[in-house]
Amino acid sequence: MTKADLVEKVTGLGDLTRRDGEVIVETIFGSVIGALQSGDKIEIRGFGSFRIRQRNPRIGRNPKTGERVEVPAKRVPYFKPSKELRDLVNPHEAAKAS
Repeated sequence: MTKADLVEKVTGLGDLTRRDGEVIVETIFGSVIGALQSGDKIEIRGFGSFRIRQRNPRIGRNPKTGERVEVPAKRVPYFKPSKELRDLVNPHEAAKAS
């Protein structure tokens, strides 16, 4: 599913124009990005949580030349799905656990 597909889904839910759907989707994405940039975590019950993980600096290798390369420390977004979402995606595994 693309962002455009998501806008279409939102627009089809009610009496909304395509522009209204775009504003809703952009607002949600912008809010998630803004919270992650400021170091906050986002928890959406029944869906999952978004967090930032810190990666330490390390020595990597250029795969083409084999040369050692320093990779700097960085922050990366991380998504952890909720148990409900995992069960919906893998219904046969949820049935085994019950």
